[in-house]
Amino acid sequence: MSEARKPGSDADIALIARVRAAARQEQFLDVVSAEVARARFEGHLDLKPLLAETVALADALTRVLAHDIIAEVDAPPFDRSNVDGFALRAVDTLGASQSAPKLFKLNGEVIACGDAPALEVAPGTATTIATGGVIPRGADAVVMVEQTELIEQGEPRIELRRAATPGQFISYAGSDIARGETLLRKGTRIGSREIGMLAACGLASVDVVRKPTVAVISTGDELVALGAPLKPAGIYDSNGAIIAAAVAEAGGAPVAFGAIPDDAAALDKAVREALASCDMVVLSAGTSKGAGDLSHAIVSKLGAPGILVHGVALKPGKPLCLGVVGKTPLVVLPGFPTSAIFTFHAFVAPVIRAFAGLPPEAAQTVQARVPVRIASELGRKEFVLVSLIESEDGPIAFPTGKGSGSVTSFSQADGFLEIDALATALDANSESQVTLIGSAAHAPDLVIMGSHDIALDVVVGALAEKGFSARTLAVGSLGGVAAATRGECDIAPVHLIDPKTGDYNKHLVTPALSLVHGWQRMQGILFRPGDRRFEGRGAEDAIKIVLADGDALMVSRNAGSGTRVLIDKLLNGARPPGYANQPKSHNAVAASIAQGRADWGVAIEPVATMYGLGFLPLAPEHYDFLVVESRRERPAVQAFLAALRDETTRAGIRAIGMRPAEA
Repeated sequence: MSEARKPGSDADIALIARVRAAARQEQFLDVVSAEVARARFEGHLDLKPLLAETVALADALTRVLAHDIIAEVDAPPFDRSNVDGFALRAVDTLGASQSAPKLFKLNGEVIACGDAPALEVAPGTATTIATGGVIPRGADAVVMVEQTELIEQGEPRIELRRAATPGQFISYAGSDIARGETLLRKGTRIGSREIGMLAACGLASVDVVRKPTVAVISTGDELVALGAPLKPAGIYDSNGAIIAAAVAEAGGAPVAFGAIPDDAAALDKAVREALASCDMVVLSAGTSKGAGDLSHAIVSKLGAPGILVHGVALKPGKPLCLGVVGKTPLVVLPGFPTSAIFTFHAFVAPVIRAFAGLPPEAAQTVQARVPVRIASELGRKEFVLVSLIESEDGPIAFPTGKGSGSVTSFSQADGFLEIDALATALDANSESQVTLIGSAAHAPDLVIMGSHDIALDVVVGALAEKGFSARTLAVGSLGGVAAATRGECDIAPVHLIDPKTGDYNKHLVTPALSLVHGWQRMQGILFRPGDRRFEGRGAEDAIKIVLADGDALMVSRNAGSGTRVLIDKLLNGARPPGYANQPKSHNAVAASIAQGRADWGVAIEPVATMYGLGFLPLAPEHYDFLVVESRRERPAVQAFLAALRDETTRAGIRAIGMRPAEA
């Protein structure tokens, strides 16, 4: 504890109590299978159609977009924790085991959802953090509560019995949605998935047989109304919008109760009002075991039969809470968007359809090959979202890989596959049954897999104008090379430097893969304006200064990326503070610096401009395209290559700050 804050005051005692309470494990009471959960829930319901009436739906639902939607914010807007646990430095956990646990002092704060961190994580310390909490300065990993043991005696401390890796259980800023990214194109018919994407970017914007009224309540101090500016550690209430839209798709009439803060009295009042006026109540968040989770506790006091299920052996979706109050079903969905929408469709939608007099929704499935190994957690049935790609040997199911905190995962997936609860993995090249989502029957004209860049949206937009659809999967340069080599895509965007020659991408050419030049983007050092360590200096001078400054915290990039190669060359073997912090995008680097969690990093100039950061140029990076030769003559591939040469497209690329290659 710092000198400025002596222990023993009432405030210190309360803070220590809060730290201990958040660190202590509160396991789910009775985790059951999905089949048992559904039987318990529906066994207490009268699943008959309701009477008819006229209702209104959200204005945007079923409408068609007139123009492209460009993301103006990142989602998530900050680096956040994927689990309830402790934020710490991964290097401090090396060697931790059951026989030789590592001891960490708990810092004097608890980061719940909506809390802006105030303390830096120093060596040998850890900060208690809830799922969705902002990663504090100095931390580069999160360990789960279940992997620790709280020491009750003396100052708050924990023992850790398993080593962590950098980036463990962290979703980096912009890893879901990157500012400047094209989210939806004109001509798109908006459903619940599209509503969720728009809501995540803060964009604010139906008379027949009565449909069941379903109260939709979001919970959390961190939630911000659509259209309002984001507060520190805040996120837009996308769950409220996407769940309301899903209710309408299932045949119900959503009644929005808005976002309720983590206040027991306010939430109790809202839920009781919902029960009195609606046929069903659906909450999102507050059913897990982190700081600020109140929903399940409120539901348990509302009346018989009460909570029927709290914890289902599913991934995503374990924190699901199912209950009935009187004759009204009440469901508390997990807070992360993908978990929420999966469990909604599995447990909530069938009840709504029954109340609305609609038949059960028939699932459509296809057999597909899964080209990569997918690890899974033993004991929980896992659902994995996938994109379908047509190949000469049949459909290929490629995992989307954005995680349960992603808003776009469900919208960009064609379907999902299941991994049995008794399996620890699905092996590469396994055949699997994929359940289709929505109208996922039409294969795209062009499949692009590799590194993503906002200028790529200009080229894809030009293709759309010509009537060609494209599927873009951001799997990184190395992932794109692998996919192209396996024949799983048409084009792979890459920016990999050859350490031997210093040339970009030429070493990737093979008889099966040719190289087409795209554009150059200037890479450089990003910093906050006014930082005298960088302001007015050259890159080489600035690097010398920050390497000698122990307080200068960098943010690095993931191994295998072209930027990481440049960083390692720049550092010449040095490992400054923050080197282990390795997000996977330029946007995440810029967000970390702009929000003060790091002081400097390396990214491209257009990102520095978007975030209002200073920029010291280092070297141009070549962003090129590997073309699978066996697919070169396809009309969509030819249209892509023509778009690269088109002067209108090239002007759009230049407008973003890139320099197109010579035609």
